[in-house]
Amino acid sequence: MRISRRGFLVSTAGMFACTLRPATAGTIGIGGQAFGGTWRAALPDKARADAVQRLVGSIVTQVNQAMSPYLAGSEISVFNRTETLDWQSCSRPLAVVAEQALAMTRFTQGAFDPTVGPLVNRFGFGPIHGERARPEDLSVAANGLRKAAPGLTLDLCGIAKGYALDRIVDALPSIGVTSALFELGGEVRTLGRHPDGRPWQVGIERPDAEPGIMEHIVAPGLLALATSGTGRQHVTLGQGGISHLIEPRSGRPVDAAPASVSVLADTAMRADALATALMVMGFERGAAFAEAHSISALFVRLDSGGSHAVMTAGFERHVIA
Repeated sequence: MRISRRGFLVSTAGMFACTLRPATAGTIGIGGQAFGGTWRAALPDKARADAVQRLVGSIVTQVNQAMSPYLAGSEISVFNRTETLDWQSCSRPLAVVAEQALAMTRFTQGAFDPTVGPLVNRFGFGPIHGERARPEDLSVAANGLRKAAPGLTLDLCGIAKGYALDRIVDALPSIGVTSALFELGGEVRTLGRHPDGRPWQVGIERPDAEPGIMEHIVAPGLLALATSGTGRQHVTLGQGGISHLIEPRSGRPVDAAPASVSVLADTAMRADALATALMVMGFERGAAFAEAHSISALFVRLDSGGSHAVMTAGFERHVIA
């Protein structure tokens, strides 16, 4: 069986290892479609619900038009098809996210790689065709991108969603919203506090659990929470599985055994990229990297020996159950 990444994202919408349910009592919930999946928000009341819907729709549209590889006319799709080695103009948001993606590549020593789109496609998970290239073949300026190899393609799916969430939450006060819990495709940010005065709370599922069965409840506070995992996110082939996450050095999918990494970071964009990179590194290497670089993360892996969990760099301080 083969499945496109788009189909995969739709089929797992709302099951991305976190849930808002523990935080929504005494609030109203709204949501909708975004990036092939869903978004959800818990608000103190419905007074600003329509304004929030419009804000989300506007930002999601802007990010899609700039960074969606599923839209033939998006900026990133045009860039990927064009083989010129000259500078190509791009919007400021695309340049910002591309530059951050390259920064994360350097920081994670290549575990996060925005040029692996063709490899992801080869294993049935994405729409990007092209030749294997290297992140160092990409240059970014304030309003432009340039490739040093004609076949280079750019895939920002592992970071653009976090950027969109940051844009949305940072803009909420401009429409009169000062308290909210917001989830976009499994990534979470909060604003203010729950109406009853306590911090907003988010549930994290075990990677093998049925949706809604939570292993931990955390209070992210001012930090963003992102989770990457393989528990329900792989293509089944006979008795085995193929993960949607690619290890850039080997060019092969990572182990598809049920596992997940949840990361707390100052922005959703950073948490998004780090969760992917740490999953690619694997349980032991990823946990060592996170501890060495003061990254607050929860690593969970399930195998024949049972459940194994490691928390790094103070993640446990945010766990309330």
